[in-house]
Amino acid sequence: MTEWLVSLFESLTGGSVFLASLYAGLLVAGTTSLGSLAVYLYREGDVDLTLALAFASGVMLVASFTSLILPAIQLAGFAVVAVGIALGVVAIHLADRLVPHEHLLRGYEGPPSARRLLKKAWLIALAVIIHNLPEGLAVGTSIAYSIPVGLATAIAIGLQDIPEGLAVALPVSAIKGRRQGFLVGVLSGLSETLLAVAGALLFTAAHWLLPLGMSFSGGAMLYVTLKEAVPEVYREDEPPLKITLGFLVGFYLMLFLDSAL
Repeated sequence: MTEWLVSLFESLTGGSVFLASLYAGLLVAGTTSLGSLAVYLYREGDVDLTLALAFASGVMLVASFTSLILPAIQLAGFAVVAVGIALGVVAIHLADRLVPHEHLLRGYEGPPSARRLLKKAWLIALAVIIHNLPEGLAVGTSIAYSIPVGLATAIAIGLQDIPEGLAVALPVSAIKGRRQGFLVGVLSGLSETLLAVAGALLFTAAHWLLPLGMSFSGGAMLYVTLKEAVPEVYREDEPPLKITLGFLVGFYLMLFLDSAL
């Protein structure tokens, strides 16, 4: 059923890893920008961002395993992949500690001395951009491994980037205006494109590093999902069944895409 989609994508790219990563990166940037564009129409309560974040968590959890960690184990074995996962976790942890940013619920993270350097809206936008970077790298490394796998990863991440685009645009628009909020959302999406292309080219040129790059991306997404996303969505004021169902929808979507493409 989905073979035509893979064939179309491969014909458009001519089998080029660069073009495949560019198109896939532009796809996720486009969906992020589409979500950001909704800031012009958004009214309070129009979108359940907590439910959307639960959906995104399900996508990221499955993608980190089926598109990245498990294929990397097949290529290089457990020891290499274990190191890559640890490096990904450490990298995002250091970014959380060193780059000033703020979560909607968990509050400020980063150097205490930098807290007053940026307004709250920009701190929240930085939090989303930091957590988008592993998604872009995941698209790039999965394409370096297999274009169909990379396409599945890009489609799933692109879908969950729609509410993320709105989530990054809203706090900025509340202070700086909707146009500024939209532009920050676009920037967030383009950061994923850059990482997708850079990751694909790097790990195609240094193919022996591909398992490490895939497991690094998987570890980074695992960290973001388990440390940041899950605590954000399972709040006391949110019905846990609703959040779990949202998580499972994303989980099943990514599982379907990864098995069908």
